Amino acid sequence: MRIQYKIEFLDYWHLSSGLSAGTKLDASVVKDEDGIPFAAGKTIKGLAREMAELLEDEPFVEKCFGSSGVNMGTCYFSNASVLVGVKEQIITNSLQENLYAEIASTKIENGMAVDHSLRETEVVIPITLYGEIDNVPQVYEEQMTKSLKMIKRMGLNRNRGLGRCSIKMEG
Repeated sequence: MRIQYKIEFLDYWHLSSGLSAGTKLDASVVKDEDGIPFAAGKTIKGLAREMAELLEDEPFVEKCFGSSGVNMGTCYFSNASVLVGVKEQIITNSLQENLYAEIASTKIENGMAVDHSLRETEVVIPITLYGEIDNVPQVYEEQMTKSLKMIKRMGLNRNRGLGRCSIKMEG
């Protein structure tokens, strides 16, 4: 069975590429070959697993997500990305730069900024991404849907206000 979903980001968000942008940025977001941000399937799988574990249904978690070091589970999580038509419009009109902003933060101790602690992070404006999960056993469709809907934040600094999102099922 296939589950299709959309992620509506409500604020700036940052899913890290693990790379910096030299002296300009300390952390950049993951982008495809056309410079469009996306959410990696493994990121969605990890967050959904975290929520699934809260449901305390071990057979569901083991079957769909796998068990540590033993198997990968039956479910395949695609990358979540913008719709093809939206992507084409962004590329055609060279709008990639408009998808991003930069935020700066610094460490504060005793009311003073700590020397050399300024960090600049690339973030993505609120957009909607679409993804799917293949090979979901029908008996676990409800649990998988519930796990996805429980995800309320994703990415860097999700405990500090970034990455607020809502996940809804499509189709």
